[in-house]
Amino acid sequence: MPDMLVKLYDLPELEPALAKQRDMGITIRRGMAPEKFLVLDWIGQHFSEYWVSEADVGFAARPPTIFLAHRGEQILGFACYDTAHMNFFGPTGVDEAERGRGIGTALLLAALHAMRETGHMYGIIGWAGPVKYYEKVVGAEVISGSEPPGSYRGMLGTHAIFTEGAPGDSFLHER
Repeated sequence: MPDMLVKLYDLPELEPALAKQRDMGITIRRGMAPEKFLVLDWIGQHFSEYWVSEADVGFAARPPTIFLAHRGEQILGFACYDTAHMNFFGPTGVDEAERGRGIGTALLLAALHAMRETGHMYGIIGWAGPVKYYEKVVGAEVISGSEPPGSYRGMLGTHAIFTEGAPGDSFLHER
């Protein structure tokens, strides 16, 4: 999976995506420190311990660099930026039962708009899984020569992934 480059100065509008979620009773907002333990537990149950570590960094930032999607008390998804590396989007995930409703797109746009508000003109989607999705939704482009991404080379627990490819039960895929 390659890294991708996004022109933050040319993003789709955020408000229509947020309005669509509001109409379905879903809130998209920044995470807050008091709910960190709930969110990290949810991410660990649905995704990966690596992603728990990155989301933890998102909660520690000021302002937090993690966005949440929830319906009432039910967590539906999350998106982080500036966690593994500065100016990187990800990780991000949506509950499998809630996919296809635009939640991931709203989280993506909220995070990318926040990155732009910090003064960045470009953002990197690290180790992008759904390349075609990112191309379509935000006009992201694959960074030539970024597979495997150099930004994660040498990270503990990744040797087999870089030498043999990602197995189906790796941290790159949902559990």
